[in-house]
Amino acid sequence: MSATAIASAFEAACRAELSALKPGNVHIFAAGHGMEVTQFEHAAAAAAPAIARADLKVGTRIEAAVQASLAAAGCNTNLGIILLCVPLAAAVEQGQGGLRGGLRAVLDSLDVADAQAAFRAIAAANPGGLGAVPDADVRMSATITLKAAMEMAAGRDSISRQYVTGFEDIFSLGMPALGDSPLARERVEAAYLAFLSTFPDSHIVRKFGTAAAETVQAEAQTVRSQLEGLDGGRRHDLLLAFDSRLKARGLNPGTTADLTVASIFAALLA
Repeated sequence: MSATAIASAFEAACRAELSALKPGNVHIFAAGHGMEVTQFEHAAAAAAPAIARADLKVGTRIEAAVQASLAAAGCNTNLGIILLCVPLAAAVEQGQGGLRGGLRAVLDSLDVADAQAAFRAIAAANPGGLGAVPDADVRMSATITLKAAMEMAAGRDSISRQYVTGFEDIFSLGMPALGDSPLARERVEAAYLAFLSTFPDSHIVRKFGTAAAETVQAEAQTVRSQLEGLDGGRRHDLLLAFDSRLKARGLNPGTTADLTVASIFAALLA
């Protein structure tokens, strides 16, 4: 797949996610959290070329994409998306073993230099609730590989977990929920709710604690079951009501949105 095609797939995945009604997150149907859809669109367009740079290492691509996004949007809009999508882009460039096989090879090849560049990117983006762990403080120079650093955080962060499991949640949960129509609004919403109802959202955990994230997870399970059999209008109203309740409490399932974009991107690449 060419760099142009990879960049186009990335932008398409970001646009599809923004066009879906994702409760609590930023989308075209309602404002929230002091951010605008256009900021995410500009960030996606700015990051796409770096994500598709086959001549750059994974860590360098992550850093370049984050820098471009911050310059375009003025704030962190897509750090998690970039952390997930760069390895997928590198994997499809392998040209052998399929997307999953290429991804395993990419993840196993990550080194300390990748960690150093990714740490700089994470520190620059400064995501909400960012903390530190021994030997893997992103504000300091890396001493371990990027995959090893992700392993240290995998127990509490869904994005880090993907690096350890070969993106298992993307392939076994996100992509099946998207089905054969990864850009369709209802399928994107289905993938988002699949993640939100299965795992406590890592972004909510970092900012508000595990109990708050588990409450949102339980609410998502209820809404997901209520959506079954509803027509377009009633489905929209139910999702919008859930969206309003989450935003009124300041709760943004940002990691769930990141996983959703990565699932769309992987489906388009595959």
